[in-house]
Amino acid sequence: MVECGAVAALLDNVIWRALAGSQRGCSVGTERARRYAPGFSPLLGFADPARPDFAVLAPFCGPDESLLCSDWIGPMPAGWRLEEETSLYRMVWAGIPPAADGLPEAVRLGPEHARSALALAQLTQPGPFGPRTIELGEYFGVFENGQLVAMAGERLEAGRWREISGVCTDPRYRGRGLARRLVTRLIVRQLARGQTPFLHVRRDNFAVQFYERLGFRRHSEPVVRVVARLRE
Repeated sequence: MVECGAVAALLDNVIWRALAGSQRGCSVGTERARRYAPGFSPLLGFADPARPDFAVLAPFCGPDESLLCSDWIGPMPAGWRLEEETSLYRMVWAGIPPAADGLPEAVRLGPEHARSALALAQLTQPGPFGPRTIELGEYFGVFENGQLVAMAGERLEAGRWREISGVCTDPRYRGRGLARRLVTRLIVRQLARGQTPFLHVRRDNFAVQFYERLGFRRHSEPVVRVVARLRE
């Protein structure tokens, strides 16, 4: 794992830091618990993960709506259920700055591409994704015959840390280096802004080695839970 006290302090509880910070306008909740607004990625965070306040969060969550949270391992509160628990690697980019992004044909995705992006995410399952996720940062995609076949973009933003997310390729178009070049494009652009790229990947995902080859290093291994509010 990457060992750096300053990095660890800033990336701990990073979902909350994003939702309560620069991305507050894309979230709903209180000063103790927040989530991305419906339509964005279904992530939630707590100001104090050791004492998560589910009660104040409940009015902002629909019954049976699945939401993902991390950095919290306490018992489930009454009125909520645990749907899944796993762990993932939080990885920080520590490589040599790329010379160029190498994918000039990539298209910046906008609201008009939301349906295509959501369809590709549903096909490939890169992680929590909603119809407005591509509004959380820069998203780039590759089209073939009018169909979106690969994409990658940005989600969480906390200080100078910018998450790369939604990286996926239609299985019929894998093996062409599209994901690698899309991620490289994002790295180049984030470094130019003075940001440091980071990302999340399940520890059992073969993509861990892919990201390590690109220059990412394992920083921590937080627990991730998918939870839902029960119907009354």
